[in-house]
Amino acid sequence: MRPLALTVGESAGIGPDITLAAWLRREEFNLPPFYLLADPRFVAARARHLGLDIPLAKVTPTAAADAFPSALPIVDIGVTTTAMPAQPDASSAQAALAAIRRAVADVMSGKAAAVVTNPIAKGVLYQAGFDEPGHTEFLAKLAVAGDSPPPRSVMMLWSPELAVVPVTIHVGLQQAIRQLTTREIVETGRIVAHDLKQRFGIAQPRLAVAGLNPHAGEGGAMGAEEETIVAPAVAQLVAEGIDARGPLPADTMFHPQARATYDAALCMYHDQALIPIKTIAFDHAVNVTLGLPFVRTSPDHGTAFDIAGTGRADASSLIAALRLAARLAATSPAAIPVPA
Repeated sequence: MRPLALTVGESAGIGPDITLAAWLRREEFNLPPFYLLADPRFVAARARHLGLDIPLAKVTPTAAADAFPSALPIVDIGVTTTAMPAQPDASSAQAALAAIRRAVADVMSGKAAAVVTNPIAKGVLYQAGFDEPGHTEFLAKLAVAGDSPPPRSVMMLWSPELAVVPVTIHVGLQQAIRQLTTREIVETGRIVAHDLKQRFGIAQPRLAVAGLNPHAGEGGAMGAEEETIVAPAVAQLVAEGIDARGPLPADTMFHPQARATYDAALCMYHDQALIPIKTIAFDHAVNVTLGLPFVRTSPDHGTAFDIAGTGRADASSLIAALRLAARLAATSPAAIPVPA
């Protein structure tokens, strides 16, 4: 199969460390071929810093799969990267963005099967003038040509035990409540159901929709949003043929018996979704972007500056992201129209 395109992420973080660790465990986990988009000299320096004797091969994407068994393939992004562990510098943002741009270009042109992204440091990017809220929005813009509007994208955190989708994401709780609308829930639910069917191969995806308030509002005693916003969204999804139910009390949605009744949980705000999955699958959950015309996965953790360059970083989530990306790319069309 075509290789996966893996971005370097924040060079001063653990992305380079876990990439090297994942390649070393390629046979143990039967990893699909991937290539790292980075500065080859920077990667060699990080490997030496970690005391790892890993052969590196500077390649083109089309040569990556052949090189992968005997060397870590690296596609040069053309950015001299000088960041030291835990010390982002002027090259950090340039390298991270160049790698993302090249990864999307490679997958859109058919050179790569999917995009896997190492963690970025948003603060470092913002200081360099980056004006997107994060990875997902940037990827969506890169997925279209010219002035076409970017596709609506959805963040799903996936593990074998649980998949969750926050309807509102990286905003404060008060803003999340203001942003929550029936339309937002419906549009999110459509994309989730579509991609679970088309990419994950689930014939009839089952969605569990959480309420916003404690006890799903307790019949209006603890808030009216369930009756005025969430319930109408569930009704519309059901009317469109989507297996959705709710609003459900969030405090009883995530025990094993409840999880067995649905394929993904739609949650109303960030922590309502991320607390349960990080509790259940902290070391192997994967961030999957739904709604894009290509597969994109990422480890479900940050840059971990505090342990960058120490050799203590756990590659489990990156390994899971690589394996899931290969699985989704192998079972999905190259580009999937997303419902309006």
